[in-house]
Parts: sequence; structure tokens; C-alpha cells
Amino acid sequence: MELLFTDGLPELDDQAGYRGAVAARAAGISYRQLDYWARTELVEPTVRGASGSGTQRLYGFRDILVLKLVKRLLDTGISLQQIRTAVNQLREAGVSDLAQTTLMSDGASVYLCTSDHEVIDLVSRGQGVFGIAVGKVLREVESTLVELDSTPAEDPSDELAARRATRAS
Repeated sequence: MELLFTDGLPELDDQAGYRGAVAARAAGISYRQLDYWARTELVEPTVRGASGSGTQRLYGFRDILVLKLVKRLLDTGISLQQIRTAVNQLREAGVSDLAQTTLMSDGASVYLCTSDHEVIDLVSRGQGVFGIAVGKVLREVESTLVELDSTPAEDPSDELAARRATRAS
């Protein structure tokens, strides 16, 4: 595993995921938004998807990073259609690439910039009204998740069934 940062933050377990409520809190969105975005395939959990009543989705670090970026873009007034395009671009980039990425927007379109030259080019053409430094958001998510509980990916138990069985006995 390649370390993104070596500034004293604990390493996050890449074999663990974060339940929906934890992912929503870390991304700064409501659980309802999280559920809607998963159902409409805007941001789907990559650790474990829901597979029936009582199972829980598990979101990975990268998923939560994308959730937080989607929230930031929505807050600036970008359309969901443009955000979907940006999310597809983000899916194609690796996590280490994301740390060096800036999302730029003119209020209508979203541009994925991987170099200072691309940012300067957009701004000089009047296309970059604002930018989101993905590396900064990545660090925010990383520091938030250090404090929150993860769930092992290999635990696909049906929590609802387990609770019912406990109550029945």
C-alpha cells in the first residue's frame, strides 16, 4: 500500500469500510442524500453494496472523498448532470493522482486539472471561476475518518436478522 501522507496521521485500513451513517457524517451530507446517490449510482459503495434487507453498504475512503467533493460542488450550484461527469472523471484517476488534482468550474462545467499549467490555462480563458483542491479535501476526510469506526469488509452479516434473532431468544 502506498502512503498518501507521512505526517503522523494513522494509516486507515483499506480492507475495512465505513457504514452509511459514518460515511454521511464524514462527507457532511444527510443519510437520505447518501442513499439517493447510491440508488442513482452517482457514488456507490465499493467495499460492499447492499444485498437485501438488513445488509449495510460499506463505503471506502475513496468513496467518502468523492461524496465530500460532490457535496462541495452541489454547494456551489453545479448541476447534478455536470457533477456526474466530474465523478466519472474522478473514477478514472487513482487516489495518488487525486491528491494532486484541482476541480475547476465556471459555474456550469467542471474541469479536472492535474497540473498548475491546466489551472492557469482555464483561468486565463475565463473558464475557472473557482477551484477545489482535491488534496485538501482528501486530508479533511482522512483526518475525520481516523476518529470514526470502520467495519471489516469480510463481515457481510445481515444485521437486521441478527437483531431479530437476539430479540426472539
